[in-house]
Amino acid sequence: MRLTPVLVERTLSQFKAEAVPDSHPAISQLNRLFGNHTFFLDANGLNIVEPTGPTRAGVQKGQIVNVASWSDADPQRLEPHEPEPTDVVVTLELKH
Repeated sequence: MRLTPVLVERTLSQFKAEAVPDSHPAISQLNRLFGNHTFFLDANGLNIVEPTGPTRAGVQKGQIVNVASWSDADPQRLEPHEPEPTDVVVTLELKH
């Protein structure tokens, strides 16, 4: 899921992470590997936001999904893996 700058800020207010800027040199490779998403780095690795199923009327939520974890052998390197949904769900928009 690609997020607008407003939704990135809203996500970061609910999820302790750092957004990977669109200007980062690795973005094109990340998009090839994982699809067109907004990427977030946290203590667990690289994450994306996926929309959740139907929610209460007027509320759009997203689940944080981990797509790469920090390597045990090299803590500066990410190791891609199958997407793993986390327990973190963020409120993206309140629709009126």
